[in-house]
Amino acid sequence: MDSVNVSRRGFLVRAGLLAAVPFLASGMIGTARAQELKPLPPDNATAKALAYAEDASKVSHPSYKPGSNCANCQFFTAATGACSLFPGFKVPAQAWCSAWAKKAA
Repeated sequence: MDSVNVSRRGFLVRAGLLAAVPFLASGMIGTARAQELKPLPPDNATAKALAYAEDASKVSHPSYKPGSNCANCQFFTAATGACSLFPGFKVPAQAWCSAWAKKAA
């Protein structure tokens, strides 16, 4: 009868430890984080082709419209500073390029 109690006790201890594994493992693994985007370098080929400027107020490009900048462009994501035209890079909200397209309201 003693061996039955030990087996039952052993089973319950093992079951308790097994049930705790997912909670312990998640704390040890950590959380996934998005890779930080690098600032767009001015010598980037795409940036040059699109007449990219870090400050829209200093643009003298023929297709520039007053008030246009990355902050109000459809390709810009404000939360991350990412622009779909420059994958892997972030751009300032006050920047501008010739591919600017007004964000839908």
